[in-house]
Amino acid sequence: MRVLVLGGGGQVASAVVAAAPAHHQVVARTRAELDIGDEMAVKRALKETGVDWVVNAAAYTAVDAAENDESKAYAVNAEALALLADEAKRLDALVVHYSTDYVFDGTKRSPYNETDETNPLNVYGKSKLAGEQAIRASGASHLIIRTGWVYANRGRNFLLTILRLATEREELRIVRDQIGAPTCAADIAAATTKILTEMYTQDKSRTYMSSISGTYHMTAAGETSWHNFATAILGKAQSVSPEVPWFAAATQGRPLIAKRILPISSDEFRSPTRRPIYSVLSNSRLSEIFHIELPNWTAQLQCCLATEKINDALLRSASTPGS
Repeated sequence: MRVLVLGGGGQVASAVVAAAPAHHQVVARTRAELDIGDEMAVKRALKETGVDWVVNAAAYTAVDAAENDESKAYAVNAEALALLADEAKRLDALVVHYSTDYVFDGTKRSPYNETDETNPLNVYGKSKLAGEQAIRASGASHLIIRTGWVYANRGRNFLLTILRLATEREELRIVRDQIGAPTCAADIAAATTKILTEMYTQDKSRTYMSSISGTYHMTAAGETSWHNFATAILGKAQSVSPEVPWFAAATQGRPLIAKRILPISSDEFRSPTRRPIYSVLSNSRLSEIFHIELPNWTAQLQCCLATEKINDALLRSASTPGS
């Protein structure tokens, strides 16, 4: 299977490359190497690699910044996707694209299914939804994978921000009324590569591929708040050796001094961006079609903290709902 991974500098894309079995021919392109908004560059990359699958993890992910940079958010998250999907359709390649739980407004109080009505509250969510719609409109066979609250042990994300703040402050104030499912990039990558391997080993027909084409939710099992996630991070971090390379980098070799994690409301956080209060996703379709069930978020966090190796490619901007 020939696989082109876009957004190669991001935490999900890097994890996909690391998790891919040796029998897959995987080519990764960072944003610097391939601008997915450059139509000619995209056409050239897909033609040169002769791909069977395009895994797109490239995205504009600065949620707060998108409110004042709408044109760029749409250019990367929607317009570029239309170009990519059209070319994939022309070459009969299949598209795997990562989307977000922020396509929902959070008014539901049970896990969202793929068929639930979308109603994004912010520019980031709206641009990601437009990207989904562009892929569907292209007619290309695709897997749109919605996930959320993604973190890894390198880069810029909630996990590492909490560890850094815990070396600087005795008291942290973290949002308690936003509920989701923290999901480790490594688990998203493992599930994605399992799907790719299934397609490869079973030699599925084009008819079969068309039948499974669609939208899937892929997040950790369970749910929690940002406040409880932060509490779990610092609780479990006590057992991590300060000499573990990624942990030493995250804390800059300083001890954790945080003694209190105070729960605050979204209103107290005073973010410029509206976020869904509840964005837990149901993974039932993923389980039904591909027989994949991701571990509970607490187990994923434990595994992430237990990882000793730094992956220098895991870079992704993310804002933290609290400080």
